[in-house]
Amino acid sequence: MDIIRSVKDMQQLIIDQKRKGKKIGFVPTMGFLHEGHEKLIQNARENNDIVVISIFVNPLQFGPNEDFERYPRDEEHDKLISENNHVDFLFIPTVEAMYPSELAIAMDLTKRVDVLCGRTREGHFSGVVTVLAKLFNIVLPDNVYFGMKDAQQIAVVDSLINDLNYPIQLNPVPTVRESDGLAKSSRNVYLQEQERKVAPSIFQALQFGQKMVIDGEKNPVIIVKEVENFILQQTTGKIDYVEILSYPELTPVQTINQQVILATAVHFKNARLIDNIVIDHTGLISKRI
Repeated sequence: MDIIRSVKDMQQLIIDQKRKGKKIGFVPTMGFLHEGHEKLIQNARENNDIVVISIFVNPLQFGPNEDFERYPRDEEHDKLISENNHVDFLFIPTVEAMYPSELAIAMDLTKRVDVLCGRTREGHFSGVVTVLAKLFNIVLPDNVYFGMKDAQQIAVVDSLINDLNYPIQLNPVPTVRESDGLAKSSRNVYLQEQERKVAPSIFQALQFGQKMVIDGEKNPVIIVKEVENFILQQTTGKIDYVEILSYPELTPVQTINQQVILATAVHFKNARLIDNIVIDHTGLISKRI
């Protein structure tokens, strides 16, 4: 495994691999790798000749009161995980390498952002698409891999790839969970002991909402209310949102007669956890974007 820190070196290595006819699989991350990231890497390994992982905590996607400075980092751990999963190139640029000067071009989104996490994290997804546009141009991937835990991000990446005509295949990978159902997340380390005990109820609440759809309930207002009540009764967290929207368009629905996302974000003392399920009109888990 080669560790690359220079943008130009990374670009040149990829160009060399492309000339050899190699297919490139790319997993963009912010590091502190866990089993969820490993699943993405494994998917990339199965379908590509070369696997590239980036580790970059992107300052553009953090708001003024968010946790950029305290976002968990452990480069040695990330190197070990990457090597154990047979990554070919580990790209670890600095902020200065990625943003050597003030950006002259601002990327903005007009759809798929003013809901879910985007409603309370102004500018977050603009930062996401900015760094991904740069990374896509650096790594030149054929395939990119993202976890469905952040389904809104996948919807936004889908827009980025389609609107800007990137010759890239987007590959969503099912959320990896702890044995009790809690979605794997780098932020889980911030949960206090009692919070960790009740946090799995977030996924249970989503499953409860899914069962309502399976049993015939099609009114999103009723389902959202029941999911909210479940979370409030079973956890000590504060609900940021519970929403049902079309997916991947992320628009409001009056009745569940199409593919939708049931998503939630819950605040605990030092951690904000997100989770979701994407289902078809019958309530079955959907496997497509």
